[in-house]
Amino acid sequence: MAAQSEGGGKDDIKTQFVTREGTYKLMQLSEYTKPTRVPYNGQSNTPVRASFIDVMDETASPERICFNVGRELYFYVYKGLKKAADLTKPVDKRLYKGTFPTCHDFNSIWVSPESVRLLVGFTAGQIQLIDPITKEPGKLFNEERLIDKSKVTCIKWLPGSTNQFIVSHVSGQMYVYNEELPCGPTPPHYQLFKQGDGYSVHTCKTKSTRNPLYRWVVGQGAINEFAFSPCSKYLAVVGQDGYLRVFNYDTMELVGSMRSYFGGILCVCWSPDSKFLVVGGEDDLVTVWSFLEKRVICRGQGHRSWVSVVAFDPYTSVIDDESLSSDKNFNNSENKDIMQDHMANGSESLRNSSDSSKSLPHSSQNITTYRFGSVGQDTLFCLWDLTEDVIRQPVGRTRTSILITSANTNAVQTIPRSNNIAQKANSVSGGEHLPDSNAHVLTNSIGNATGKFATLSLGERKEVQKEKEHKRNFSLASRNSDKNSILKSNHVKQVDESIKLLGTCSCPRLEDVPLLEPLVCKKISCERLTELKFKEECIITACQEGIVNTWARPGKAQGLSQHTVISPSASNGGMYCISCSFRSLVLTALSCGNRPFSDLLRKHKISKATSFGVVLHDDVTDKRRNSIET
Repeated sequence: MAAQSEGGGKDDIKTQFVTREGTYKLMQLSEYTKPTRVPYNGQSNTPVRASFIDVMDETASPERICFNVGRELYFYVYKGLKKAADLTKPVDKRLYKGTFPTCHDFNSIWVSPESVRLLVGFTAGQIQLIDPITKEPGKLFNEERLIDKSKVTCIKWLPGSTNQFIVSHVSGQMYVYNEELPCGPTPPHYQLFKQGDGYSVHTCKTKSTRNPLYRWVVGQGAINEFAFSPCSKYLAVVGQDGYLRVFNYDTMELVGSMRSYFGGILCVCWSPDSKFLVVGGEDDLVTVWSFLEKRVICRGQGHRSWVSVVAFDPYTSVIDDESLSSDKNFNNSENKDIMQDHMANGSESLRNSSDSSKSLPHSSQNITTYRFGSVGQDTLFCLWDLTEDVIRQPVGRTRTSILITSANTNAVQTIPRSNNIAQKANSVSGGEHLPDSNAHVLTNSIGNATGKFATLSLGERKEVQKEKEHKRNFSLASRNSDKNSILKSNHVKQVDESIKLLGTCSCPRLEDVPLLEPLVCKKISCERLTELKFKEECIITACQEGIVNTWARPGKAQGLSQHTVISPSASNGGMYCISCSFRSLVLTALSCGNRPFSDLLRKHKISKATSFGVVLHDDVTDKRRNSIET
């Protein structure tokens, strides 16, 4: 197994990976998928998502999982690392006609062992509120598609609310609903409520209160994802226009923004202390943005295609309370408010997560290390460490101007190198090249185009730069020209395109910020990855094929029997599922004629082995089944 997982080919699918805290292992018995596995035909382009909820009962498995595959939605008891669920017996299964579920979210406030509330968004724009436990018919919102006809991209309950939720669409608009209010029989009329750079907020203009309560028009193009900060005060929104925008949700004011290196931003996540955001998208990079300093502090290069999901891991992030309280960045009033909100809402969870990772090595008592992960359409899973030496690098220092020493040699790349990201960016968006002082460093490494550019005189370089900047701005304008009339009708105050963000703190050049190398970069699927969640005992991933996998954290898989006979996988006399290691042993013994082991199998009346398990005769007793494990 180890040879296959670590020592195999570069493109082999891995079943384990090693970090400084130990080995993460794929629990093959804890796989969730459709009961009847069929080959993936690619008909559905909707990502497979997984949602979890703790129903707070006293059973050994109080957690529930919901995931969507194509037109189907499944709801199971989540067994975690303990044992596999019987996939033939879901708590609830729903099959939709004419539309596909795209995203879903549980209400963590209104939950009990007898009832949960699950929101589901669809490709046709509708939203459904269901209870998978009671299986009662759910409420439908935007049923006639009078509010928005485009696909739902993200849906979440408002933090701390039992009846309000927010939904984003491909149309570039977000809507706030109250599940207790109707949507109305006619299309809603809106009036302007709030306006700012690149966004506007509208209210529904009616005599009686109805849904939606608010309509947000953000940026140009689709809204791909949004996320509330752990302190519940700020809302981060990323879209196809390549912008990350952070709003104070209560005041509906824009408090910060950044631009991707090029292309749209597909995913966003907050750090556990609300200080940083990590985003990923079509530039194949993960970018870390400091909310307190309003600047990009580093980028991570490891993916070979679009980044689908990014997520912080609070259980292996080392956060020192003293360094937070003494940080000079908390001098202004806004940062103090963030810290107070964080201490009021999330300090206990951070303290627990810090305690759980005390075994991690660090150079000093005050160092702060964040761990986050990413998955992409390249089927790669990456883990990244954001350390204090990267966070506290002075503003304006290029990574070629200083050498950062770190115990982790993979933490930061100090010398720029030839990469597909820079070439792709220059070809797609007419991006900038390095300053004159660094041009000679990359003459032989970047390529012919950059080499020719480096040989130009200073005046010729400036002309080429201006021409490329003009082409870049023109391409952005041409892509969005068909949407200008829509945005003007929605009273959106246009962002000044003359402001050139490339080279600024909001969109630095590749050589102007530290370049992180992934701590782990493994191919773990044959289909593009669409989900990533960090839990205390495991990591959850999902792929477009509809398989939800569980990866045990170091030490958590110990004591779990790898030869335990699970529940019957079918009702056809005597087929029982067993672990892969024992199954392979049975197959080897039967195929190679291992005489002693074959005699043992015949003694326990094992007639043959299949890819799903071993076939036992009907008269095998439970006592003999248990003796097989030993």
